[in-house]
Amino acid sequence: MSANELPPIDGAPTAPLHAPASIHGDGTDPAGRDTAGEGVWARAWRTLRKNPVAIAGFVIVALFLLVALLAPLLAPFGPHELPGRGEIRPTQIPGPSADYPLGLDRYGGDVLSKLIWGARASLLVGVLSTLLGLAGGVLLGLVAGWFGGWVDVSAMRLVDLMLSVPSLLLAVSIAAIAGQTPWSVIVAIAVVQVPIFARLLRGSMLAQRGQDYVLAASALGLTRRSVTMSHVLPNSVGPVIVQATLTLATAVIEAAALSFLGLGGGEPSTAEWGRMLTAAQQELAVAPRLAILPGICIAITALGFTLVGESLREALDPRNRTRR
Repeated sequence: MSANELPPIDGAPTAPLHAPASIHGDGTDPAGRDTAGEGVWARAWRTLRKNPVAIAGFVIVALFLLVALLAPLLAPFGPHELPGRGEIRPTQIPGPSADYPLGLDRYGGDVLSKLIWGARASLLVGVLSTLLGLAGGVLLGLVAGWFGGWVDVSAMRLVDLMLSVPSLLLAVSIAAIAGQTPWSVIVAIAVVQVPIFARLLRGSMLAQRGQDYVLAASALGLTRRSVTMSHVLPNSVGPVIVQATLTLATAVIEAAALSFLGLGGGEPSTAEWGRMLTAAQQELAVAPRLAILPGICIAITALGFTLVGESLREALDPRNRTRR
């Protein structure tokens, strides 16, 4: 008997004293914590808390949300106020000062206040459009994955048709037809996202339908509706949620692009990042900061959502979980 084995008790098999703690075998992670009863999302959250990229993304997103929600308290002026209108000259735009830390724009609006209120506008468009696109995509993907057959074929041909058109071109066409209002931008971005979510959920459901637990549930006499809603769908929405996080970044960029093209409605002095970029085109030689500042806000916000989405995708990937 080796030195690191216990003698058998009542015929029980021997076991090493110093068996390595591994998440693959004994239900513990390398640090010795019990993970046998830990769910997929709990394990992913534990992984995200140790990922510096995920932490950076969460910090950026949290700051963006705080600025958007606390805009009335943080912004020195309202979204439609033009406090420096009397200080604007045809060939000169006042720069940063004690009263206006980031200067004024061509219309006499405080740039700092517009950036803060622009965060709220971008948050509203991004979240609402993603939620609408997610709802439509989940519904279409669920119908295709549930019924199969000619219903699945018809739904996927519709998805293929929508994906054949460039997303920005499709969004511009829908926004132009619906009218130049913020709601038309939200609907346009949502429609563009529907085929992405639908195809992703449908593929995930088809992969789950062949799993052993689905076959066992069907053998027990459960109806197709019960198996789909209670087993297949809950195990298929993980990739869709990850994609929704990534799509938030795209939604912010597309909202700014549509507003830049003048499809978001509102006055030229509207406090919205895309609209600010449009107004700044004529002032690049005089005040380039008017274009640089909203561009930086758009880039950093999209980066934050992208970092969170990519980190969540890695944390939920079974191949990465088995390597930990």
